[in-house]
Amino acid sequence: MKTPITLLLLTAVALPADEAWLDDDAEARALAVNEGELVFLTVPPAKPAHQHANQLEITERSLRDGWVLLKQCHSNLDPVPEAEIVFRQDRVRGLRITQARSIGTATVEGPTVQLREVGRGATLCLRAETQALHPLGDGLYELHNGPYMRRFLDGYYPLRVMLDIRYPDSIEVVDFQPEDQPGFRPELSPQRVRFDPWFEGRLQTLFRFADREHPAP
Repeated sequence: MKTPITLLLLTAVALPADEAWLDDDAEARALAVNEGELVFLTVPPAKPAHQHANQLEITERSLRDGWVLLKQCHSNLDPVPEAEIVFRQDRVRGLRITQARSIGTATVEGPTVQLREVGRGATLCLRAETQALHPLGDGLYELHNGPYMRRFLDGYYPLRVMLDIRYPDSIEVVDFQPEDQPGFRPELSPQRVRFDPWFEGRLQTLFRFADREHPAP
């Protein structure tokens, strides 16, 4: 059975599926399972878990057509015989693999990446363009990311998402969601936003930008 790691724009769904993981303290995990509610973790999990790094580059051209450069790396992938990474077909172009380690084969097929014989602690890096920036008019733009999740059956398990957004000095960040809180505190600096929370459940982020010459009211 193929394990989907679904990526809708910047969405990550990772499903642990090796038998040893399933047998590890199953009763305690069943009692503590997260059913999708977003919970930020202030302490990382004790055991190695899937980490998902994204770098997005917004250019002046992106402000006109919405296409941004995406560099994405997955590390500590869960070991499974087969898996696939799926992007929305109308929102991705130029998809290619830049690194694959501890994976038998990794191939691009349309808007998907097909993985076979994923070993423990595997790494996969991709490069593409994604239409993730949405102009709102009046010099405003929104960048939507997610939902990010690491799901198995009906439960959600710890995942770390690292996002590094680069943008031109003609725009600035004016708002973001979720709000600043323990476990989620984006670092804002000129032409750059970074965050790297550990969480369980489903994480969706939104960053709103405004033209510096026409600031939002």
